[in-house]
Amino acid sequence: MIEVENLSKIYGSTPAIEDVTFSVEPGEIVGFLGPNGAGKTTTMRILAGYLPATRGTARIAGYDVHENSMEVRRRIGYLPEIPPLYPDMTVEGFLDFVAQIKGVKGRDRKSRVNDAMERCNITDKRKVIIRKLSKGYKQRVGIAQAIVHDPPAIILDEPTIGLDPRQIIEVRNLIKSLAGTHTIILSTHILPEVSMTCNRVAIINRGKVVATNTIENLMAQLAGGSGYEIDVEGDIEQVQQLIKILPGVRLVEPIGEASDLSENNRCQIRVISEPGAEPGRDISAVLVGAGLVLYEMRRTKASLEDVFLELTTEEKIPEPLALPGQGFGGTEIPVDTTDNNEQKVDS
Repeated sequence: MIEVENLSKIYGSTPAIEDVTFSVEPGEIVGFLGPNGAGKTTTMRILAGYLPATRGTARIAGYDVHENSMEVRRRIGYLPEIPPLYPDMTVEGFLDFVAQIKGVKGRDRKSRVNDAMERCNITDKRKVIIRKLSKGYKQRVGIAQAIVHDPPAIILDEPTIGLDPRQIIEVRNLIKSLAGTHTIILSTHILPEVSMTCNRVAIINRGKVVATNTIENLMAQLAGGSGYEIDVEGDIEQVQQLIKILPGVRLVEPIGEASDLSENNRCQIRVISEPGAEPGRDISAVLVGAGLVLYEMRRTKASLEDVFLELTTEEKIPEPLALPGQGFGGTEIPVDTTDNNEQKVDS
């Protein structure tokens, strides 16, 4: 449904995004995840036809965003970071106006407006002036304007920014309810939003996509994979020597400061296993076989936060995660120079 290939946007000599490549399958929710200034909003605006790319291609429902801009706009709903609302209109009047400029025929307009309000749970606010709404309700109206013409693809840029915890949960549930019948790309830097909403994630850093996969696969491949935290009787060096030679063990390291590593001849260590390996049984067997008392052995797994930090630091990214034809370096820091204060309704 959404195909992006080698997309770049350059301001002068500074790339905001560079060779961005990813895809979103029909009915899927993909999180476009990255730190502030990574190029998320630039990419979303190019997909929405709001901003031209310097090079590369983007296609939605088979139509090129640049060459077939109007065909693309008929097939997308776009919610920018600041919802494009007219504050002096009522909710119902605004959605009817948006439906008109998005080409919804008169006989279908009322039902589409009612359906959008119902799906966004704002029917009871239909006669309220938009400027009198809370931020959470304004965000709902913003989503309603994006779906009022029932587009196959929806582009959401930071849809929960500035909302309180309850409003965030409500908007997340709304987005999840749109999956299946709509293809959604969701830009954000909020990790729980991705893990609770999205099927897959594309992570962008310094203007380049550094990984695309399911969250589970990324957590398995990165952040040292899974492992164990162990509380055992014995000398720390002896315990490390026993464990590090076992198959499937990548790293053995102490937990805490050196002065805290021994108490009543006990030590705490962290074991990182190779991806796909499960050395837990061998670890417990070798420790007990050496006559040591195993007080606790706890399974640990990498979190999405671990993955995000590993992929967005300055350190070299593991080569297997590189997309074909892409690197992970870059000598210039991309700057998102787009203006977030536009107040237009995209047609």
